[in-house]
Amino acid sequence: MGLLSSAATFVRYRVVGDIAPDFWDTAAEQISRCVFKDIDDTYDEFSVGWVSVLNMFDTEFTSASFVAGDHICLTMRIDERKVSPKVLKKFCLKEEERIKKERQIPKVSRGQRLEIKENMEMLLMKRAAPVPATYDLAWNLAENTVLFFSTNQKAQSQLEDFFKETFGLLLSLEIPYTTAERLLSTSEGHALANISPAVLV
Repeated sequence: MGLLSSAATFVRYRVVGDIAPDFWDTAAEQISRCVFKDIDDTYDEFSVGWVSVLNMFDTEFTSASFVAGDHICLTMRIDERKVSPKVLKKFCLKEEERIKKERQIPKVSRGQRLEIKENMEMLLMKRAAPVPATYDLAWNLAENTVLFFSTNQKAQSQLEDFFKETFGLLLSLEIPYTTAERLLSTSEGHALANISPAVLV
């Protein structure tokens, strides 16, 4: 479930560091430099980039601007080619059988098996269609926090790397304790260090 869904799950990040005073002058350029690039007509295995939250094919943000008030709303799209291990094993065995019959040998050597696996993996990868995945985010520039609408750890790791690549800023995952520490005043924040878990029976 994403940003525009009626129900959603998300994690909160704190943006580490200060936003440059001329951020709004450079934001569009930074985002356009990292928009999604299609790999349907290539043999690339992986592509990641920004698209519109309204349309996963819109990299020019004609469907909707990425700016909403003091928020930046984007979708991180990831396309990845994958080959099922079972499919790969099937085609490798099939190729081994073909070679054994052709050369009239009882079995193929270990080196031949590795070569067959490598060739089959490359062939199947070229045939495979990229599988798309999209993940929404909302960056509140006033509070310097980011809501990322996925609890998938692999997607979160990819976001952290890609956000830094795009904006040159680090993301720090927030938990309830660090959120409370940030929202409370200094005197109240010190009290957090002395709290202990409650046993509810």
